[in-house]
Amino acid sequence: MTTEVRSLREFKMPDVGEGLTEAEILSWYVKPGDTVTDGQVVCEVETAKAAVELPIPFNGVVEKLHFPEGATVDVGTVIISVAVAGEAGAAAPAAPAAAPAQVPAPAPAEEPEPERREVLVGYGPRTGGSQRRARRTTTTTVAATRPAPAAVVAPAPAPAPAAPAPVAEVPVGERPLAKPPVRKLAKDLGVDLRAVTPTGRDGVITREDVHAYAAAQAAPAAPVVAAVAETAVAEPAAPQAPVSAAGDVRVPIKGVRKATAQAMVASAFTAPHVTEFVQVDVTRTMKFVRRLKESGELGRDVRVSPLLIVAKALLTAIKRHPGINAQWDEAAQEIVLKGQVNLGIAAATPRGLIVPNIKDAGSRTLSGLATSLGELVETARQGKTSPADMQGGTITITNVGVFGVDTGTPILNPGEAAILAFGAVRELPWVHKGKVVPRQVTTLALSFDHRLVDGELGSKVLADVAALLERPKRLITWG
Repeated sequence: MTTEVRSLREFKMPDVGEGLTEAEILSWYVKPGDTVTDGQVVCEVETAKAAVELPIPFNGVVEKLHFPEGATVDVGTVIISVAVAGEAGAAAPAAPAAAPAQVPAPAPAEEPEPERREVLVGYGPRTGGSQRRARRTTTTTVAATRPAPAAVVAPAPAPAPAAPAPVAEVPVGERPLAKPPVRKLAKDLGVDLRAVTPTGRDGVITREDVHAYAAAQAAPAAPVVAAVAETAVAEPAAPQAPVSAAGDVRVPIKGVRKATAQAMVASAFTAPHVTEFVQVDVTRTMKFVRRLKESGELGRDVRVSPLLIVAKALLTAIKRHPGINAQWDEAAQEIVLKGQVNLGIAAATPRGLIVPNIKDAGSRTLSGLATSLGELVETARQGKTSPADMQGGTITITNVGVFGVDTGTPILNPGEAAILAFGAVRELPWVHKGKVVPRQVTTLALSFDHRLVDGELGSKVLADVAALLERPKRLITWG
């Protein structure tokens, strides 16, 4: 005789496999007591790149939701527990008295059994225990050997470089946890990351950690004693909460905003930006757009806009100057000339700025480009852009003109060599055929990474885009 028993299975926040470490739970689609089936969507989460619906990989009854909506959860943390049915023979339930004897065994916590690895897109087998190294909370040598008041007057204080002691923080053969920009900073400053004590989450070394270590190494011995005294005074103030003036509102930095901030800081302080500007008469381009709309040549449901012609002009300029479609590989010390153009379009969404891209945009016809551009914009507005759509971009256009802005100095999307800003189209006095007449004029701005794009190359690309917009017929002869 078999008896049906129920056991709990836990569903953890999946790993998208793209370096993301956390996600915010936007909404739950189930509640305790609900029955769920394999593949059923149980919640929607927002990562740093997109909103994603999570399906559960087994059947059962929801026992507990571990986090409320709006909570930010680390990848690998249990978010929902489900009671699943099983056989008595398989479960082999022991007598109640026998259970306590086996509970204290710590082995399962150290060596978890292999299980299916949940990812945001489907499921797959666990390939290895890519476990984060737990952050060690150690007391620094300076704090441990704080001298008595009389020792401050002593003529021979302890040597200053007490910081190298944390070298033992990282076991031999294990690589310190740090992001690429932090590794580059450490390399530039001559800092061995193994000697740096991490203060970031999960033992990750931050830029501040590197700067603090470098400053400590450069400081003379005497100030170390003063630093000890300052630390002793400053420590009690640490728990104080930040003070806000009346009317201030504090908004948590998370999701797309957090990812955007990190990307922009990394780009601005890694790639030396140069921005060039040009004003151009786009009267003929605007007439061309109106004719395409009226004729329906590109399709009745295809959205035609000036941005479409700007995109085509940039793609044509890249064909003439492929060096602009490149990437700087710091680790390999190489410039990577990209084989195809993945054209990013900066899009403002309710969740923040995202930059999805059109894959292999350079091979598309004007009609195909218009269709892809329309789909990209609509998907972004609906908040349905997938992480894959925002990966692999090689060059970007930002249409600041829709906000009535003439131009700007756009910051490069990390990993790209250039970004083009398309400003507002305005009717301005312009010299045309020897006379000052009203013409439709816009301003273009091209920012580029001066490590791999020289001023000559950047200028030629920008000049070509301007020339194509001034006379769009050139799209045929130059394409």
